Amino acid sequence: METCPVCNGPVSPQDAACPSCGFKLTGSTQKFQPINLNDDAPRDKQAAEAKVAAQPSASFTVVRGPQQIDTKYSLEARELTIGRSPKCDIFLNDMTVSRHHAVVMPVGDRFAIRDEDSFNGVWINNENVTQRVLEKDDIVQIGAFCLLYSE
Repeated sequence: METCPVCNGPVSPQDAACPSCGFKLTGSTQKFQPINLNDDAPRDKQAAEAKVAAQPSASFTVVRGPQQIDTKYSLEARELTIGRSPKCDIFLNDMTVSRHHAVVMPVGDRFAIRDEDSFNGVWINNENVTQRVLEKDDIVQIGAFCLLYSE
């Protein structure tokens, strides 16, 4: 049985709202399981790395997820929001992504990512993190999306 993300009360998959607290479940963020990055999927880290190796600036490239693979997001010298809300700078349209999931920000000549108390968290190389400075070739998982970080 599922639990309500607000009160942790039991809810069934057919419920539109939590019977305990009334929280609307329709349109809420869905739970996911982290992807095993060691599998033999055709879109592996090395293939994505080869495609973005020639890019001079920092960016995220979608290497796995419900949106078009190889979509590239250039990072800028300002904070960028990541989430399911169309108002986010990096829009990841899937119910496993919170509306305002994370923020990526410049830190000196590098970039860091910070989880914004999202439902499913931010995962870097299969490790759940609250905030971390990104390293070249990190795989950042946000919901069902895997993003390759390139410098």
